[in-house]
Amino acid sequence: MMIATLFILLFVLMLIGVPVAVSLGASTMITALLFTDMDLMGIPDSVFNGLDQYSLMAIPMFILAGALLSKGSASGRIIEFAKSIVGHLPGGLPIAAIFASVIFAAVSGSSPATVVAIGSVMYGAIKEAGYPTKYAIGTIATAGSLGILIPPSIVFIVYGVTADQSIGRLFMAGVVPGLLIGFMLMAVTYIGAVRLGFKRTKMAPFKERLIAFKRAFWALMLIVLVIGGIYGGLFTPTEAGAASAFYAFFVSYFVYRDIKIKDLYKILLDSAMTSSMIFFIIANAMIFSHFLTLESIPQQITQLIVEAHVGPIMFLVIVNILLFLMGQFMEPSSVVMITVPLLLPIATTLGIDPIHLGVIMVINMEIGMITPPVGLNLFVASGITGLSLKDVVVASLPWAMTILLGLLLITYIPIISLWLPNIMYGY
Repeated sequence: MMIATLFILLFVLMLIGVPVAVSLGASTMITALLFTDMDLMGIPDSVFNGLDQYSLMAIPMFILAGALLSKGSASGRIIEFAKSIVGHLPGGLPIAAIFASVIFAAVSGSSPATVVAIGSVMYGAIKEAGYPTKYAIGTIATAGSLGILIPPSIVFIVYGVTADQSIGRLFMAGVVPGLLIGFMLMAVTYIGAVRLGFKRTKMAPFKERLIAFKRAFWALMLIVLVIGGIYGGLFTPTEAGAASAFYAFFVSYFVYRDIKIKDLYKILLDSAMTSSMIFFIIANAMIFSHFLTLESIPQQITQLIVEAHVGPIMFLVIVNILLFLMGQFMEPSSVVMITVPLLLPIATTLGIDPIHLGVIMVINMEIGMITPPVGLNLFVASGITGLSLKDVVVASLPWAMTILLGLLLITYIPIISLWLPNIMYGY
């Protein structure tokens, strides 16, 4: 009865429009008052201790780095570089949009920022080149979702803190799946363009590619800084966040000269607001998680699953369905904070690697960002293109199904996500 009341209250509050963070805290407090004698005065201490974690400091730093680069010309330089590499292929411009999104995702760590930065430039160019509208919309809306999978990823940081897992390993675990899904999106675009009759054009001269690479070099180096720095032992993922923010400022202000001192107030304010929203969600989710742990609810559910003889394959089916549904209605960090305390004990009991589970959760969150009714990237793409949400959803469907296929491959072939972190960190 207590568990049912907790989750019914949670979803009723969300359905009537109460913010997710408030719903988490309120449903937990009400359930605790009705069914337990838990000392509510101790909750603030639990929240403070939960937030007082070194790893969480990386979140505002990576958000700031992405905001600094999104403000300037980094996205345009990355797009020109991508076009010089793949623009000659059938479907070259849409493929370049995906390629640029993969790169910019690794720079910004944000899906909506990737959709805005790449989509605002590429949408008109793809249409002017004669491609159907669905190509212009589908590629920019879906490829942008890779921003929460390819490191640096805010969602991976939240998962790592919640599940007590290495954020460095999680970052590395997202690289191969991110590249695989990006390649699958480009392959679908290429095949569709060939069927539509688009032909290969002349490849850009090496000199032109080199010039494009030089123009984008400083932006591309942020990827090397973060991944190379963590792998090389130069700094921790948290320190990588601070280094990326400093580097993004240096590149935007001194190298590209895209921003001025007067712009910093707005950039810092926007970054602070985004960070505050995420930390408010985390704080309320910690109340929720604290209550679940105190009442041994994860252990009870684990026992039920084990007694029902549910194996790893069926459990992962259930996980994907649950996350897919929740991802359509909730912000990724919220879903992670709610589900990890419930799913992780069961996964470890069934022998599923927590790092692998984290990748599965993040890819489901990707799909949630491009599926109605609350897919954030769909709303962003609709705003950029001026088309209705329904048109954006229909246009994005082939690419969304491709990401779903990628999810199935990664779910049941764990080595795809575990190979790189195992090589880098040992196992």
